[in-house]
Amino acid sequence: MPVTTKPDTALKTDLLFIEQEEENKLAENEAFRFYTRQFDDAFIDEQVFQIAEEVTQQVDCTSCGNCCRSLMINVEEPELDRIANHLQVDKQLLKQEKIETSEQGKMVMNSIPCAFLTGNLCSVYEHRFSECREFPHLHKPGFTSRMFVTLMHYGRCPIIYNVIEILKNKLNFHISSKD
Repeated sequence: MPVTTKPDTALKTDLLFIEQEEENKLAENEAFRFYTRQFDDAFIDEQVFQIAEEVTQQVDCTSCGNCCRSLMINVEEPELDRIANHLQVDKQLLKQEKIETSEQGKMVMNSIPCAFLTGNLCSVYEHRFSECREFPHLHKPGFTSRMFVTLMHYGRCPIIYNVIEILKNKLNFHISSKD
C-alpha cells in the first residue's frame, strides 16, 4: 500500500517544529521503539523501505541541509583521496585543514557544520563521504536494531521524522494515557 499524504497530513519539514516534536515525543518514541519489536524484522524493514522511498521523494534535502550543519562525519582514507583529487589539492594539506584524527586513528571532519557546506548545498556532492551518501540510513536492513540511533536524529531530519510518524500510523501504534 503506497504512502499517500492527504492535505491535512502533509509531510512536516519545518525544522523548529520537528525539533520541538523530538522533545515532546521522547517517551512516545521510546515506547514505539519497543513496540516495533513485536513485528518481524523483515516486515518492519519492508514498511520502512516503502515509506522512506516515498518520503524521500517529497522532501528536498537541499532546502534543509540540517544534517550537514549538525552531524560529525567520519572519513575513510579513500574518501579523503577522492575529495583531494576532486578539489585538486594536496591530500595532506586537506587533512591538516579539515580533518581531525582520534587517538584510535579514526578520521572525522573537524568542523560542524561541515566545511564543504555552502548554504544548504554540498560543494563536493558528487564526491561526498559515504556517511553523507547513506544518511539517513533508512534503506538499510535491520531498522529495528538501529532504531535507537535513528531516533537520535528524529528532531534533526525531516525524512526520519516523517518516516517514523507514518510508520506509527501504519503499525497502529497509540500511546495510552497510562504510559
